[in-house]
Amino acid sequence: MKSTLDIFINRIQELQSDGDALFPEGIFPAQRTNASIGYHRPDTTMFFSAITCFTLQTIQKYCSPESQAQITAICDNVVANYPDFRNKDGLKTYNFWKTKPSRHFPNGYIFHRFEHFRIPDDIDDTAFVYLTSRPSSEELHWLKDKLALHANGTKQWIRNTYPEYKSLRAYSTWFGKNMYIEFDVSVLSNMLYCIMHYGLPLNEHDGASLQYIKSVIETDRYITAPFRCAHQYPRTPLIIYHVARLIAAFDPPALKPLKEKLIADTKRLLETGISRMDKVILSTSLMRLGIQTDRIPVENFSDADFKGFYFFIAGLLTAYENPLLYKLSHNPLFHMHWTCEAHCWTLLAEYDAIWIQTNKEAVSI
Repeated sequence: MKSTLDIFINRIQELQSDGDALFPEGIFPAQRTNASIGYHRPDTTMFFSAITCFTLQTIQKYCSPESQAQITAICDNVVANYPDFRNKDGLKTYNFWKTKPSRHFPNGYIFHRFEHFRIPDDIDDTAFVYLTSRPSSEELHWLKDKLALHANGTKQWIRNTYPEYKSLRAYSTWFGKNMYIEFDVSVLSNMLYCIMHYGLPLNEHDGASLQYIKSVIETDRYITAPFRCAHQYPRTPLIIYHVARLIAAFDPPALKPLKEKLIADTKRLLETGISRMDKVILSTSLMRLGIQTDRIPVENFSDADFKGFYFFIAGLLTAYENPLLYKLSHNPLFHMHWTCEAHCWTLLAEYDAIWIQTNKEAVSI
């Protein structure tokens, strides 16, 4: 009889595209939506495929031999798509959408017609490509230098943040010659995860990025104003999930003072009326931070539990540095939500794998 974890891995593999008009072979189907304007489109993005591959690789060692082989096959099929999302000039950075030619806002009617909505490569997708492939030492050091070229203060200074962060030399979300500077606590957590995973030397930009993460949590801004702290992941549960993952994996000294506060805040949030999927990612975060939790019956979840859950957004007005337009950018009317069923199942698989492992360790103590 298959375990719950095996069933989840099977379902994820079933959802991976075999190749059709919308989704190339190996890509996980995703959607972008804005319920406020009745907008819904299939989205051919690399993002969910790369983060699904990364998450599966982190739990692979806890899976059965059969599921381990499935995860390898899933990830091989994902990685085969990376060249299509690589920088248009051949640099080793990556884009949310296909680049040659640009396929921004694919499968739609309006946004893809406007150059304004074509986005540059970003450090988030780039981090996950590097984490799920085998970059050379030369490529890793090139990336580190490239990140510094686009950090705050190298060519321009950030405007859309709190005054005390404007001089922080932290990494920006975006590559791109003329792109504005943006700080996102979850994106920074992902790139720092990549940097620490490969043991790259830390510099002032890494230190400033850690300082930003530390401050938005210490000040409760990640609770009271999550959009200002994370334009792409503008919900407190998502920020907790990303920061807890970084702390659990590498325990950076700069973030050590956060651990108890993060645990207490997460416990309080779990007692509120949040969705079942948010409970899953918060419980995963607590277990990562060494806290045992009551089991969530994820084996009873269905795709109906994914309704209304989104992991990632794009704010259509965040690119504007005009204060009035930036104020409007907070309005959900100007937000696109991205969803992916396969990634939701992956979050359940991750929870199940970590819960089993955590309780095995507890029994053995």
